[in-house]
Amino acid sequence: MGLSQPKVMMANDKPTPLTMLSDEEMAMKEVVSKLSREKFAPLVKEMDAKSEMFPEVISALFENGLMNISVDPKYDGVGANFFTTLLAVEELAKVDPAISAMVDVHNTLFIETLCVYGTEEQKMKYLPRAAQDLVGSFCLSEPNAGSDAFSLKTSAKKDGGYFILNGSKAWITNAENAGAYIVFANADFTKGYKGITAFLVDRGTPGLTIAKHEDKLGIRASSTCPVIMEDVRVPESNIVGEYGKGYKIAIETLNEGRIGIGAQMLGLAQGVFDHAVRYTLERTQFKQKIYDFQGMQHQIADVATRIETARLLVYNAARLREAGMPYVKEAAMAKYHSGEVACYAANKAIEWMGGVGFTRDYPVEKYLRDSKIGQIYEGTSNIQLNTIAKIIKSEFNT
Repeated sequence: MGLSQPKVMMANDKPTPLTMLSDEEMAMKEVVSKLSREKFAPLVKEMDAKSEMFPEVISALFENGLMNISVDPKYDGVGANFFTTLLAVEELAKVDPAISAMVDVHNTLFIETLCVYGTEEQKMKYLPRAAQDLVGSFCLSEPNAGSDAFSLKTSAKKDGGYFILNGSKAWITNAENAGAYIVFANADFTKGYKGITAFLVDRGTPGLTIAKHEDKLGIRASSTCPVIMEDVRVPESNIVGEYGKGYKIAIETLNEGRIGIGAQMLGLAQGVFDHAVRYTLERTQFKQKIYDFQGMQHQIADVATRIETARLLVYNAARLREAGMPYVKEAAMAKYHSGEVACYAANKAIEWMGGVGFTRDYPVEKYLRDSKIGQIYEGTSNIQLNTIAKIIKSEFNT
């Protein structure tokens, strides 16, 4: 039997560029861009100084459909695709990565977990509210369980038709603003990580305490707090997914969440780049614009190229996920590279702007502070490299 002839692309066939957006995606991008510039940008500096997400910002996120982007309209969602969520995260991060973090965690971790693993009863109860006024949070990390997430010590003890949760979660994004939490606890330590189970816990549940807001280097307006549970009584019906399958939920959800962080860091890099380049086009030294020095042009071209590679990685990972194709390696690459590029771009921006870039009169120093978290949360850069290397090894061994 001979080999079949490959399909030849004809001259009139038009391949779709990876960065080309559909009309719906472009419409969302433009809405978020306008909202960010006009409503959020004037508040960013004050929110950062006060380490507070202003209520009017949260209300605007809900009112403009940014907290339920990919949720089925059946549950009052927008019904857009996963990629559209990432575009919103990217656009918000151009103006404020802290606001972007709230939208990202709410959509890609809390809502996505419910959409994929929640029961119909759970979806009907939480998703409409998550589209209107309820911020969601995802509680996995603990003081001694960061990169080694499955060594968590939070326990879930069966008590009739309930589980009693005890333990402490650390570094929980949206904790201060959230109305519901997806909490990972071990219901059977004899089974190791296979005892880990995910639970829905409402904010007002007795025994649940949100501790002091962390005083962070960056994304300061994004609330990050310990979540403490002391004999928190949760009905068995609040188990998300299957008993003992929480580890699977955490792994698969975080793989998607890493694309979200990639989009956040991409937006940050583009935002700080735009500020700095505009400055170099305005500032004159030695009778010419800073931009017109060849040494400056080469640096700007270098950063622009790095940002574009980050965009291609993030968009590709998102499209693969939407197509139902393997994307774990690509998600890790997108998260790793975007985090590195964000730090690099922010550092370069301050160098280009000199003394004023080092002051808080200009926004670039905040972008630098915000960028560092991209190399840490939802899997450090080293964890991403481990994941990439592991998959490459498996590909060569098959």
